[in-house]
Amino acid sequence: MRRLTVFEHLALDGYFVDALGDMRWAYRPEPDAEWDAYVTGNASGDAVLVFGRVTYDLMQGYWPTPLALEQNPAVAKRMNALTKLVFSRTLDQAIWENTRLVKGDAVANMRKLKGERGEDMVILGSGSLVAQFAAAGLIDEYQLVVNPRALGAGRTLFQGLKKPLGLKLIKTRAFNNGNVVLNYEALA
Repeated sequence: MRRLTVFEHLALDGYFVDALGDMRWAYRPEPDAEWDAYVTGNASGDAVLVFGRVTYDLMQGYWPTPLALEQNPAVAKRMNALTKLVFSRTLDQAIWENTRLVKGDAVANMRKLKGERGEDMVILGSGSLVAQFAAAGLIDEYQLVVNPRALGAGRTLFQGLKKPLGLKLIKTRAFNNGNVVLNYEALA
C-alpha cells in the first residue's frame, strides 16, 4: 500500500496560513546552509505531490517560472518533474507539467490511490485536504515544520476535525534558523 505523508509549515501559534490565506511567511530569505540542504534533500525524492486547488494555484504560479529556477534551481527542477495530483471540484484542467486532475470525492479517490501500486504521496499545503484525509485515517505520517514566528490569526491545519487525532512522535530535528521538524505517525 502506498504511504501518504503531509509536509507542512506551522507558525508557533498553530496556523499554517495567515489571515489572508498566505503561506509566504514560512519562507525567509536569510541563508541557512543546513536548512537549504534539508529542503533540497527532501525535494530529491520520488514521491507524488498532492495538492488542493488553492495550493496548486500557488505552486504552479511559482515553480515553473524563471524566478524559481534562479532562486532555487534544484527544488524547482524536481517540483516541475515530479508527478502531481490536484484534487479539485472547480478546476477544468491542470496545466502544470506532469499534473493530473482528480475530481469527485477526495476521500474516496485517495483511498483508491493508496491501494494502487506506485510511488508514495506527499501533501504540500492543502489544509482542507489534510483535514479530510486525517479524519478518514488516510495519512500515515505528518512532517510538521514549526517556524519561529507567531501569526496571530489564520487557519489551523486540522480546522474542521470532528474528533481528536492521536499521533506518535517518531523523530525531531532542529535547525539553526529556528525551524524544528517534528515527524509524527498516525496512531491506529
